[in-house]
Amino acid sequence: MKVLVVNCGSSSIKLQLFDMADEKTLAKMSVEEIGGNSKAKIEVLNNKEIIQKKFLTHEEALRFMVGELLSRKVISSLEEISAIGHRVVHGGEKFSAAVKINPSVIKGIEDCIQLAPLHNPANLEGINACRSIFKSKPNVAVFDTAFHQTMPREAFLYAIPYEYYEKYGIRKYGFHGSSHKFVSMRTAEILKQPLDDLNIITCHLGNGSSITAIKNGKSFNTTMGLTPLAGLMMGTRSGDIDPAIIPFLMKKENISADKVEEILNKKSGLLGLSGVSSDCREIEDAAWNHKNERAQIALDKLYFRIKEALGSYLALLPGIDAIVFTGGLGERSPETREMVCKNLEHLGVSIDKEKNKFKGEEREISSPNSKIRVFVIPTNEELMIARETIFVCKK
Repeated sequence: MKVLVVNCGSSSIKLQLFDMADEKTLAKMSVEEIGGNSKAKIEVLNNKEIIQKKFLTHEEALRFMVGELLSRKVISSLEEISAIGHRVVHGGEKFSAAVKINPSVIKGIEDCIQLAPLHNPANLEGINACRSIFKSKPNVAVFDTAFHQTMPREAFLYAIPYEYYEKYGIRKYGFHGSSHKFVSMRTAEILKQPLDDLNIITCHLGNGSSITAIKNGKSFNTTMGLTPLAGLMMGTRSGDIDPAIIPFLMKKENISADKVEEILNKKSGLLGLSGVSSDCREIEDAAWNHKNERAQIALDKLYFRIKEALGSYLALLPGIDAIVFTGGLGERSPETREMVCKNLEHLGVSIDKEKNKFKGEEREISSPNSKIRVFVIPTNEELMIARETIFVCKK
């Protein structure tokens, strides 16, 4: 059974084709800058190619990529693809699991556009394009927010007038659900225990970052909120701040709320503090090799915020079986992992520095005397979407 996974951004598409018999990736493709000077990246059997070609719409780009699958003989016909799984960023309270797409599901995704105005419209473009291209094949929506729908009210409600929750759905939703679910399931496999019996803290750290407290296999709390802007400090996002900063900046700088939102989303975080980059590797180089003080401040703040969130979740859960690092930074930065876990021995967390000296592999890094086991597990959100797609189609 072959499953196509589609992830549409506002001006980009990522596509991955899986053979679910052995969960093997058959092809990866992406198109960036749709509507502008587009660039297609194609990877088939470790052969990589970049093609400069203009695409005006998501459907045009998708039809090109599907054509490449055929011309490169990855598939002999569209009939080989059994189903299409779509990453959808926001499902609000309407969707607590992946669902087969029909008109009522599309209406539900449209209703959630107010919660994700940058993402859901692009997700819908991909869905509509695939329904046009693969006319008889099932399309499945897999929501970033669905995994976190198990959070209790005390975790997801904000301390603002309750009527705003009732009228507008203002609450914590959380994101990176496919990643947190994937690595928690893999942790259960490693520990050889049922996921429902485990308490795990999963740390998805990258340009966008979130930490999730998983209680008895289900999301209990997570750092991102109504939007992905909340929570940890990230590449260009501020994470949690005093909300009074927003009107303060509006008055002092004579700018609009939209402008402040842009600053907090695109000009803050590591980029805003360091003045160097949103890429942690470039900031580490500036701090450690060029003694850039602001770069070091940005790194110190990053470690502080991750440790602060991790500590709060250690307090929330009734005993922790494992802490998992994942995401680009979590998987590939030994320094970040070491600094986050430093001086947590009194809370039962201790890592082995030698075991921790690696990048991008699945390993346990906890020391023998650590009461809580610590793992690095590379995430695979696309494979999780493919698995969910198969599960829904077999219902």
